[in-house]
Formats: sequence, C-alpha cells, structure tokens
Amino acid sequence: MATDARDPIPRFPAGFLWGVSTSAHQIEGAADRRGPSVWDVFTAGPGRVKDGSTAAVACDHYHRYPEDVALLAGLGVDAYRFSVSWPRVGSPGGLDFYDRLVDELCAAGVRPVPTLFHWDLPASLDWLERDTASRFADHVSVVAERLNDRVAKWITLNEPAEHTLLGHALGVHAPGRRLLFDALPVAHHQLLAHGLAVRALRAAGAADIGIANSHGPTWPASPDPADAEAADFYDTLLNRLFADPLLLGEYPAGLGELMPSADIAADLKVIAEPLDWYGVNYYAPTLVGAPLGTESEFGGVPIPAELPFSVREIPDRPRTDFGWPVVPEGLTELLCGFRERYGDRLPPVVITENGCSYEGLDDQDRIAYLDAHLRALHAALTAGVDVRGYFVWSLMDNFEWAEGYARRFGLVHVDHETLERVPKASYHWFRDVLRAQR
Repeated sequence: MATDARDPIPRFPAGFLWGVSTSAHQIEGAADRRGPSVWDVFTAGPGRVKDGSTAAVACDHYHRYPEDVALLAGLGVDAYRFSVSWPRVGSPGGLDFYDRLVDELCAAGVRPVPTLFHWDLPASLDWLERDTASRFADHVSVVAERLNDRVAKWITLNEPAEHTLLGHALGVHAPGRRLLFDALPVAHHQLLAHGLAVRALRAAGAADIGIANSHGPTWPASPDPADAEAADFYDTLLNRLFADPLLLGEYPAGLGELMPSADIAADLKVIAEPLDWYGVNYYAPTLVGAPLGTESEFGGVPIPAELPFSVREIPDRPRTDFGWPVVPEGLTELLCGFRERYGDRLPPVVITENGCSYEGLDDQDRIAYLDAHLRALHAALTAGVDVRGYFVWSLMDNFEWAEGYARRFGLVHVDHETLERVPKASYHWFRDVLRAQR
C-alpha cells in the first residue's frame, strides 16, 4: 500500500548519521584566492556551460560560510559533507579557510566531513598521468595534518566514475576530453589515488575513512539477449569497475589488462586498502539496451553511437526538472544487490548523496522525492543492509557543472544575483524529520 508523504518516516537506528552535502567548486567562489582548476579552464571555453556562467563567485560560501553554518545548525543535521579545493590548498593561506570552516562547524555542533577530491583538479595536473595519484596523496597529507585534530570522518574521492566518463570519455565535463575507452587510465589513476590517500590518512591517525562512489541499478531494456548483454557491460563499466577493485581487490574480467600499470597486482593491493565505510551516491537506475546505431542520451548527456550500448528512457515515471526519473525503490534494489554481490566484503554503507532538481520555494516535489527515498533506504536497512548514514544533495542551490545555475538541488534557495539565502519548504520538512528521529 502506498504510504502518504505526511506519515512519519520510519525510525532509523540510534547513532544514524544525518547530513547534507556540497562541493567546493560549486559553492565557494573566491576564485581569486586559489589557483586555477580544470573546471576554470573548461568553463572559460565558449558553449561548454549551458548558461555561459562560471563558478568564480558561485554562492560566495568562502565569505559567507558563517551564515551557511548557521543554516546547518538550524536544520539540525549531525554532519556536513563539503569538499576541500585542491587548488585552494595549493595557494598561500588556502588551508586557513578550511581551518576557519571546521572551527565554525565544531562550534555549531555539526561534524565536518571533508571530501578530498570533488572534480576540481589543479589545472597543471592530469589524471592520465600516474604521478597525479602520488601528488594527490601529498595533498591529502597536508590537509590531514592541519585538520585531523577536529575531523573524524573523511572521504577520499567523489564519483570517479562520472569524472572519468563525463570529463574524459565523453568530454561534456572538465577537462573536456572525448577519449571513449582510452579514458580507462583515468579510472585506474583515481582508484590508485584513493588507495594512496587512505594510507596517507591512516598515517595521520584517521580512523573513519570512506569514498563517495555513484551507483545505480542497471536494467536491460528488454529480455532480448542483446539488451541483456549491453546492460551487463554498462553495469560493469559504471558500477563494478569502481567497486570491485575497492571491495574485492580485483578488476572485472577483461578490464585489468587494459589498465596502465607495470604491476597491476601491486596497484590493486593499494586500491583495496580496507575502508571503514562505503559511500553511495544514488539518483536513479539506468535502462540500457543494445546499440541503436544512433546517438542516445543519459541525463541530458549524449551517448555516442559507437559505444556497445544505448541508454533508454525509463517509461511511466515522474521526472525531476533535470529530466531524471524518480525511482526510489531503485535505492533498495541497489543496496540489497551490493550486499548480495559483495557479502562480508561490503563495509557499512553511507548514502553520501541523494537529491533532486526542482524549482520553487514551496518545493513539494522535492519533499515527496526525499520522503520516498528515505523509506526506500529504511527498507534496505530492514532487509539487512548495514546502512549508517544519509546525506541530502544539497544544502543550497549551486553551480551545477555544465548546467550552470539552471538546476536547483538545494534545500536552501540562493539568488545568484544577490546571493540571498532563503530556506525552502524542503528545508523545514527535513528539519522536522530530523527532530522526529531523535
């Protein structure tokens, strides 16, 4: 029986971690106080961002962070997931900003949860180069040395799958390369960077480390064997390629030999450094079929005809303003499937992102979306998946990458002309949900 959105959300276990997420490039602004990233270079090119905007100012969180921390405190979250800008840390005084932010969060009773890489690679570096993984570990050591006395929970990378696919295989995100399968070294070097980062964090005394990987169920477009084969390939490329090495210490069959390494076994030992928890960013399943011989589309992203699969539209589902299908039960399916696939190799799970793009201050569609996904998450927990936390994407409307400011994922509305913050109906709803959970 359908559950009315006004019914109480089922109770989650004591100690369950409730939070919201953002990323540095999308909200901080103050581009003049950091070095350039690949996203600064990318957005300077004509036609790469749909509304022609950049993140030079974004939400001006760099200057307005006390106001934003007050919004976090008013919301009542346990934790705030933000990212640390590598180009800012590499600039004079750059770490001082994160010092101030972490102090402000701790004073407000909100746990800081930094993500150490969220796509804003320094413009001088390249994930096609193996040395970038070592450079990342150095960056992590610098950040951990400064913040580890107040930060208990760490995230190494955000969505290496999307950064590989969208930025290096299809060219619609920074750095704008269209390498197709020649982008596989980017996947390997990010995974290697993750493992080296885990080691660097452990050396600094960190004891609560995870990663934020994007995952979703892959559904074949039909029972036809060709569609099933295409769906299995897509699932391997977008899910297993980024989970198997971390959790099993091996690449899916046929992919390890394609990676740029003189000693893949040694690399995999680094990549599979034990995690304290596994972060999942969930938005929707993907319906996949055999190639159509023409370009298809996924979330507004063109899928070239030469790839061995096509992405189809999931029918009979409501859609967000981004055009993404709303499939909350896909979260239950995904988590239960992961438990079945990885067994005791799967550490406790934290949902590090889940959210939707809708316009308006009275955002009832967002409330319905979050309500349904929390119920789906609770169903996975009831089915035996060890789920320890949930973070909404996002605290505030922000620079949504190649979409510019056209998509609004925030619980808080941001006027991108005046930078005024106004909590939406969903902010007040989520605040009440958290109060009821305690």
